Amino acid sequence: MARFIPVPRTGLWRNTDFRNLWFGLTASLFGAKITAIAVPLIASRTLHASPLEMGALVAMEYVPYLVLSLPAGVWLDRRPKRPLLILSDVVRAGLLMSIPVSWLLDLLSVPVLLVMALLIGFCTVVSDIGSASYLPSLVGRDQLVEGNSKLELSSSASNIGGNALGGGVLQLVSAPLALLFNSVAYLLSAAFTFRIRHREPAPRGPAPEERPSALREIREGAQAVFGHRTIRRLVLATVIFNFFTFAVEPVFLLFLTRSLDLPAFSIGLVFSASGAGALVGALIAARVSRRLGLGRTLVGSLLLAGSAALLIPTATLVPAWSAPFLIAVMYFVDSMMVIVYNINQRSLRAALTPDRLQGRMNASIRMVVMGVAPAGAFTGGALGGWLGTLPVLVLGAAGILLAGGSLLFSHVRAIAAHPVPESAAV
Repeated sequence: MARFIPVPRTGLWRNTDFRNLWFGLTASLFGAKITAIAVPLIASRTLHASPLEMGALVAMEYVPYLVLSLPAGVWLDRRPKRPLLILSDVVRAGLLMSIPVSWLLDLLSVPVLLVMALLIGFCTVVSDIGSASYLPSLVGRDQLVEGNSKLELSSSASNIGGNALGGGVLQLVSAPLALLFNSVAYLLSAAFTFRIRHREPAPRGPAPEERPSALREIREGAQAVFGHRTIRRLVLATVIFNFFTFAVEPVFLLFLTRSLDLPAFSIGLVFSASGAGALVGALIAARVSRRLGLGRTLVGSLLLAGSAALLIPTATLVPAWSAPFLIAVMYFVDSMMVIVYNINQRSLRAALTPDRLQGRMNASIRMVVMGVAPAGAFTGGALGGWLGTLPVLVLGAAGILLAGGSLLFSHVRAIAAHPVPESAAV
């Protein structure tokens, strides 16, 4: 299948196994974009869900990260990750397929949809942590930045084209039937991952009967994160960044629609600019870190992202016709810098972590950085109702600047480059 899709054969594109991983993740990301549109539409239009039920549906996205991340990390470190990635895609395809079937049989309800969303979320946690943990063994630590950059290209492309594809599919068929396209996407992902020939070495450690308890292994994974001063500092900065980013999310759309009274086309322009910025960020992340140094790149990218976000409220001071263009440019810069930061910090923490702890390291970090999302969103929504949208946007941007400052006044700013492969293999 892969040979019919033209891909320039340079760098990791020459690695057939990496190409298959990339194609698989790209298929699943595009499918996820359709799900992100279709499932809420099913709840609101087909099932006439209440606001409380809609909120519960959104919460299902984060509950699996809080509940499953740590045990999933232990599970992934104990066995080969490739079969689990395939299994998670196949299960998600089956779960999504059951939704239109239930709808056709008149069995679909909000509780059923909530259960399906939760189960799909559990599979997504395994896939998310598993793919991040699988990459170092597939490409080698010296190619982590390039690998993460290329995977981020898929995410950026899905942000730009996935929403449009989802909208087109929903225009042609009803929301429940649109999920059949998602099932096909996940099956494609499983097929490409199945084609990977690379086989991971057997996990090192004691025999199964001599293994320590899962709780002890979870503690070991947490120690790899919070006991390492560089990874700990990166997690702190990312937690601060995520908290304030999610605080801004509930009020940003209100700012566009109510404070600026932008039409739907202009709002689409803003969100497309975000996807385009992410795409550019994925393309330049490795080049920037090589030229400026890793530490300066990490610090500078967060500070620039915060500065761009801080300028977004100035759109209220310019003529109405230019406001969407100003916000689009700022959003482009913000997204570009966020992706530059993410690619480099993920690659650094992977390079600093032994292979046997990759799953647990990623699981511990996912639980913490995703766990602040509901708290940030709730805080932003509450403050938006109390103070208004503009003060929350300014506060959120200041918080992102604070995340950059937490790295600026630390040893991270002096890191010149990623460590050589041997330094993390101890």
